[in-house]
Amino acid sequence: MPESAAVPAALPTPADPAELSAEDAKLVVLARGARGRVGAVEGAAVRDQDGRTYAAASVALPSLALTALQLAVASAVAAGASRLEAAVVVTEASTLDGAGHAAVRDLSVDAPIHVAAPDGAVLGTVVE
Repeated sequence: MPESAAVPAALPTPADPAELSAEDAKLVVLARGARGRVGAVEGAAVRDQDGRTYAAASVALPSLALTALQLAVASAVAAGASRLEAAVVVTEASTLDGAGHAAVRDLSVDAPIHVAAPDGAVLGTVVE
């Protein structure tokens, strides 16, 4: 199994928001729902190469900390995904976390990562 790329030193800053397709807009809804269900700091959703979606919320336990995007990617991989088509993270932060970014890039170098506010407004899209 190949080793994961190192977490980038600089956090990616979302560029101007891309116009969302209906499928990417669905990811925003799923990410908001995952965040809201448990009152988490972040929610995320990803879509794999077969169109299956996976949603998750951030986890903060004394022995385990995962960003929502890391957990959504891990869920996709555990279900057999080998590539991601798109990802969304719903957060109050203005930048995408490095660990979540790296997890998405482990499966796809070009999948857009949309960053949305808690109200669902897309703040920007990371494509690098």
